[in-house]
Amino acid sequence: MALSTGAPAANDRSNLIPFSSRLREGRALAQDVWSIFNVNNLPDDCINLGQGYMNFPPPKWVTDAADAALKTVTPNHYSHPKGRMRLREAIKKFYDPLFGRDIDVESQILVTSGANEGQYSVFTAFLEQGDEVIMFEPFFDQYLPSVTFNGGKPVYVPLHPPTTEGKNTSNDWTLDLEELRRAITPRTKIIIVNTPHNPVGKVFTRAELEGIAALAEEFNLLVMSDEVYDCLVFDGKEHIRIATLPGMWDRTVTVGSAGKAFAATGWRVGWLIGPPSIIQPTLAASTRIVFCTNSPLQEAAAAGLEQANERKFFQTQCEQYAARRAILTEAFDRLGMKYTLPEGSYFILLDISNVQFPDDYPFPPSVLGRGRDFRACWFIALEVGVSSIPVSEFYCEEHANIGEAYGRFAFCKDEDTLRKAAERLQGLKKFLI
Repeated sequence: MALSTGAPAANDRSNLIPFSSRLREGRALAQDVWSIFNVNNLPDDCINLGQGYMNFPPPKWVTDAADAALKTVTPNHYSHPKGRMRLREAIKKFYDPLFGRDIDVESQILVTSGANEGQYSVFTAFLEQGDEVIMFEPFFDQYLPSVTFNGGKPVYVPLHPPTTEGKNTSNDWTLDLEELRRAITPRTKIIIVNTPHNPVGKVFTRAELEGIAALAEEFNLLVMSDEVYDCLVFDGKEHIRIATLPGMWDRTVTVGSAGKAFAATGWRVGWLIGPPSIIQPTLAASTRIVFCTNSPLQEAAAAGLEQANERKFFQTQCEQYAARRAILTEAFDRLGMKYTLPEGSYFILLDISNVQFPDDYPFPPSVLGRGRDFRACWFIALEVGVSSIPVSEFYCEEHANIGEAYGRFAFCKDEDTLRKAAERLQGLKKFLI
C-alpha cells in the first residue's frame, strides 16, 4: 500500500524531530549573505570589504592587558553575571560624563557576551508573544531573528534614501516621523534606534531623536539604542544619546561594544547601560542564557576604557578611520559613481544600480532569485576582485527594492588593503552604463 503524500518513508530517519517554526520566521534557515559572500566562496585573492571586521590588531596596551589577565588566577574563572567589577567601574567612569549622570555599577550596567547577546537578552526579558518591535530599514540583520526567536513581531519603517543628484551624506537618509507613528499599534513594545547606523552610517539628529522620544513617551515604548559605533563619528557631527533626552533615561537601554571600540570583534564583550527597571530583568535573562561573559577579555576591555581618554585613543582612531574612508570615496569619485558619505560607523553605501553584467553570467544558485544587488556584488567580487555586501539583505521583502541599488563596502581595513581595493575598483569603469 502506497504511503500518503508527504509522509516520510518508514526507513527515512533524516528528519525525525520537527524543528521550530521560529527558525523560518527569523530567516535563520535561509542561506544568509555572510555565507554567500564568504571568503571560502570567493577567489583567494579577492579583497574582503564585505564583512565588518578589521584586518589589524587591537592596540597593544589592550592586548597586553589580556595577556596579563590570562596569567593570573581569578580572571580565568567565572565572572559575576553582571560583569567583572573592574569593567563595570571603567564603563561608569567613561560614560558618566557622556550621559550626564552618576551611573550605578550595581544596577545600571550589565556586561554581555557581545552587543548581540545583550540585545537578545533584552528581547527575552521584555517581549511577550506577538509584541511588536519597530526597526528602521536597512537594519542590522541580527535584529530580526533576535526578535522572532523571542516571540516578537518585527515592524519595518524604512529610512528614505536621497533623491537629489550630486554628493549625498548619510544625513540625507531621512526618517518620516508620521510614517513611524502609523507603524505603532497597541501591540508595539520596543523601538530599535541604531545610531551611528549600520549600514547607512547615519548619525541621527537631535530633532529626529526628539521625535522618536516623543512617540516613545506617548505610547509607553521601550527604546533600545544600539550605539556600538559611538566612537566613530566624523566631520564634526554630534552623536546624541537618546537616553540623555528629557524623560528618556527611564525607558532606554543603550548598547555598547568593546569589539567595535578596540578592533576586537572576536572578543564578544559588550555592555548595556540603563535604569534598574530594564537592566535587572535583562540580567535575569542573560544569566540563564550565557551566565557570564569571557572573564580575561573583560579585564582587557576595562584597561581599554581606563586608558582611552588619557591616550586620546578614540580621537586618534577616528582620524585614522576618516583617512581610510577617504581612500574609498576618492576611488568612487574617480569612477564617477554615486555613494553615501557616512558620518558614522565604517561602511559606505555605493550605488551599484548602473553596474552592467551579462544576462548569461554564470552566477551561483545562491545569488539567483535574490535582489539584483546580490548579482551585482557577486559580479564585482569576481570580475574586479573586491567583495561587498548587497544591501537588500537588510530589508524586509516588501521594501527590498530600496536596498537593491546599493552595495555596502567596509573601510575597517588597513590603508594598504584599501589602496589595493581602490585601484582594483577602477576596473569597474568598463562595466558602468
